[in-house]
Amino acid sequence: MAGQSRRGLRPAAALVSVSLLTGCGVISSDESDEEQQITVGTMSAPSTLDPAAAWDSSWELYRNVFQTLLSFPTGAAEPEPDAAQSCKFTDESNMVFTCELREGQKFSDGHELDAKAVKYTFDRMRRIDVKGGPTGLLGSLKSIDTEGDRTVTFRLKKPDATFPFVLSTPAMSIVDPSEYPADKLREGDSIAGSGPYALKSYKPGERAELVKNGNYKGSADRKNDAVTIRYFKKSSAMVDALRDKQIDVTFRGLASKDIVEMQGKHQTDGIQLVEGAGTEIRYLVFNPDDPWARKKAVRRAFAQVIDRGAIAHKIYQDTVEPLYSMVPQGLTGHGTGFFDDYGDPSKAKAANILNEAGIHEPVPLTLWYTTDRYGSATAGEFAEIKKQLEASGLFKITLKSRPWTEFDAGTKKGEYPVFGRGWFPDFPDAENFIAPFVGEKNVLNTPYPSKEITDEVLPRSRREADRGALTDDFERAQQLLVDDARLLPLWQGKQYIMASEEIAGGERALDPSAIMMMWELQRKTSW
Repeated sequence: MAGQSRRGLRPAAALVSVSLLTGCGVISSDESDEEQQITVGTMSAPSTLDPAAAWDSSWELYRNVFQTLLSFPTGAAEPEPDAAQSCKFTDESNMVFTCELREGQKFSDGHELDAKAVKYTFDRMRRIDVKGGPTGLLGSLKSIDTEGDRTVTFRLKKPDATFPFVLSTPAMSIVDPSEYPADKLREGDSIAGSGPYALKSYKPGERAELVKNGNYKGSADRKNDAVTIRYFKKSSAMVDALRDKQIDVTFRGLASKDIVEMQGKHQTDGIQLVEGAGTEIRYLVFNPDDPWARKKAVRRAFAQVIDRGAIAHKIYQDTVEPLYSMVPQGLTGHGTGFFDDYGDPSKAKAANILNEAGIHEPVPLTLWYTTDRYGSATAGEFAEIKKQLEASGLFKITLKSRPWTEFDAGTKKGEYPVFGRGWFPDFPDAENFIAPFVGEKNVLNTPYPSKEITDEVLPRSRREADRGALTDDFERAQQLLVDDARLLPLWQGKQYIMASEEIAGGERALDPSAIMMMWELQRKTSW
């Protein structure tokens, strides 16, 4: 396992089961003669099946059909070996990281998974270098060497104690060199991976059918034989499908009204609710190329008007919490910078900010959001933001929206003056709520030069294995973000899973990045 201690970290989604039924169940064992098939509903359909292109919740599928060298097993606070047998820094400066692979590993198509395949995966990702893709996570990587069939050595440009965490993300999914072109993205609706499951069939936006991968030799203890993932556009349709027993589990995209309705019942339709703390966040992005959004006074006035508490209460019925920094509660380095600097929403203060900048007419802004990535409440959330801004008399807001695939393409082209995004952490560390958004190349496709963060704060933090010692650095980085107001945090979510009373394992099924590990789900044999 990774050779660096990571104090100050905690799993991001420690879940507890809220029982809505009476009675108890007996969990079926691996020796059961009855095939275990589970159907999961989600609103988070993949944007692509090629890991070299995705820095989004396509990772939910990847985690289950691909392997990474390291991963987060249930309950782990730091990465542990998966495709690797062992990994560790082999120098004192955190610049040389070596992994030894497990013996005899193969992809689902029978091709060998060896050190050359690992090197090919990383070289390919960096060569293709998709705009807004996961290459940004590898900023510290200099080169990769192999020795024999099982040894892979990563040489870094600079010390980076977070590198083991980067290797654990589904972005680093190992691909079959014979199936994935070296210089372009793979097309089609199939996957050749080495994860716990193989992709039997896939219909974009509709479903993915997974079956046990007979060649799998990783750390996952599969408690079922097959999983069907169904992709929904609306939370209500997903919950109806659960009640009608068309699916067994629901996850990403549950609407607040469905959650609140379930919380208020002690017994309902044979459904259980699993809930817990999470580090999912929502935020707004201001495009520096837009003539209005580029003005700091406009951004500051916008931030002064926004009422996060009203959004959390009116739209999400307190199933989320207001967020005043990009780093959420529960992680070392969390702060409340926007509240400290702006206080309560104030029309008078916002007007003064604009007047001092010579802006005396309502500011016209177009706000964009995606209709199907983050749940059904997104439209209501943006309507509330529009209402707050226009009630101040200081803004004239136009709302526009697109389905995720089109929306994502638009962000990569820089089409939106202001747009909403969500973030599910790559790994549970404050840096992962700062680093992906800054620099010339970042996940938002909107260059954000911040020399103090990229050249001083982040390099200094990456030299420190004890993440609990970095509070001052992370607070400084967040203050710089508050001063710029180019990223405006709105709220922090919790994690919710609804499942049939026949299903067990929901409380163990989320890794620290809130990605569902489908192999933890299983059926109970009786009540």
